[in-house]
Amino acid sequence: MSERTFHWAVIGPGSIAHRFADAVAQLDGCRLHAVCGRDAHRAQQFAERWSQRGEPAVLAHTDPAAVMSDPAVDGVYVATPHGQHYEYVLAALQAGKAVLCEKSLVPNQEMGRRLVEASRTHRAFLMEAVWTRFLPLYQDLAAWLREGRLGALRGMQSSFCFPAPYDPDSRIFSPALAGGALLDVGIYNLTATRWVLQHALGGVPPLVDLAVKARLAPTGVDAGLAVTLDFGDGLTSQFQCAIDTFAPNTMHILGSAGAIVLPETFWEATRAQWLPAHGNGNLAGETIARPFEINGFENEIRETMRCARAGAIESPVVPHAETLAVLGWMDRIRALAGVRSPFDEQFPPPR
Repeated sequence: MSERTFHWAVIGPGSIAHRFADAVAQLDGCRLHAVCGRDAHRAQQFAERWSQRGEPAVLAHTDPAAVMSDPAVDGVYVATPHGQHYEYVLAALQAGKAVLCEKSLVPNQEMGRRLVEASRTHRAFLMEAVWTRFLPLYQDLAAWLREGRLGALRGMQSSFCFPAPYDPDSRIFSPALAGGALLDVGIYNLTATRWVLQHALGGVPPLVDLAVKARLAPTGVDAGLAVTLDFGDGLTSQFQCAIDTFAPNTMHILGSAGAIVLPETFWEATRAQWLPAHGNGNLAGETIARPFEINGFENEIRETMRCARAGAIESPVVPHAETLAVLGWMDRIRALAGVRSPFDEQFPPPR
């Protein structure tokens, strides 16, 4: 693919898609070409909101086939509820479009494996939109971890919780839409855990033990989880995720020689503190701030375009194997929590 303008299409014109469209509108070398939503009025409103003066109007569709068959579309951003990701991602890959799909990519590992297979078969780029890994602050944190500021890595503690009004038909409480705290927000705790291990240790050790305490919603999805991932030798990652609870949503990375603190909303952090250990109790360390260039989505969009233009089918930042590994952890956590979904019956793991 040449360096001509990269044309994006959005599937699912919800709130997160507006953030994506805002970043696309401010980036060089790309534009929003089309949007597809089940509600025609909502899709048209989205198209009108993001049509740019001096550019062709953004097209509004209700049939995703119109997006997949449009030769002008280079990449598809999928921002529907998790339970609808699979069908749209598969259709886009089969049409040869590059795909950036919101997390969780799909509700279970077997579905993810099939999409990775489709990406390889059709030589089409696929990446889960783990935007955290592209944030400027995380590049600095990676340097801190690699240079050993923490000494020996001892553990991680994090939370991602928010109280949502109970609605059995909403995307976060409905089993049919792949609701639940883990798929919606707990994935951030898991991917951050793996990111820390990769940069501090050079890789992710196998799990020695996994402990899960669950609180289920009336619909059967996980409303709250307390999870401990044990990697042996006392190294653990403990986290809580919930859709019915308030938390400060911090992350602490603990080591023998100090700690790194992400003081709020760790998954979109722009500020971090390194606290060295001192025998005299002095915790003065170093604080860094790295604001977004646009809104935080810009670098995952750039990476998708870079890889697609180069003919790559995956990114080294969020490779297929990483997405499948996180999905595997989530399958195990949901099983221990007693959470089952219709997707587990439809897509059972291979025997």
